Amino acid sequence: MGIYGEHVLPRIINVACGLKTVEPLRRRVCEGLEGDVVEIGFGSGLNVPFYPDRVAQISAVEPADVGWKLADKRLRETSVPVQRAGLDGQSLPFADNSHDAALSTWTLCTIPDVATALREVRRVLRPGGTLHFLEHGLAPDERVRRWQHRLEPIQKRVFGGCHLTRPVVELLTGAGFTITELDVFYEEGTPKFVGADSLGTALSP
Repeated sequence: MGIYGEHVLPRIINVACGLKTVEPLRRRVCEGLEGDVVEIGFGSGLNVPFYPDRVAQISAVEPADVGWKLADKRLRETSVPVQRAGLDGQSLPFADNSHDAALSTWTLCTIPDVATALREVRRVLRPGGTLHFLEHGLAPDERVRRWQHRLEPIQKRVFGGCHLTRPVVELLTGAGFTITELDVFYEEGTPKFVGADSLGTALSP
């Protein structure tokens, strides 16, 4: 990943994704989580303060050592057990049907093989388990989409492979999930090309 990807980018993401304005969205996406939860793209633990009491434990999947170090204060302040249990969302080190729920926030945009990652999430979820997701992706409006396609090469270079044009709902349904709740909106205070969000839950059969 190089010095920028390993040491600088995690700090930028910690600040950019840790704004107070997105805390209500993090609270919403974490609602209803319970039992054993796998979180892909744990980052610097920005979701930690919003884990419900009914969460038994979190298996955190995060490749960046710096991100994990930045999470230290949040981890010390939570009563929910969190264990760093994997580095790659495309190859989860868990048994089949081992988790009750999964959590992904602004993560699917950067995983190189997102289809494989979603198949892995389904594999480790118990039948009837849910994926709670908050992702940005392809905008609902054609004018915004045109800008997304123009700006995506720059976005990928600056933000560690972050795609602007991934169709979140299509990716989830293509992986075999059934969408049970969905809210599509533009994030307030964020440019539309990067703030076209999809928030909801998806059921694993």
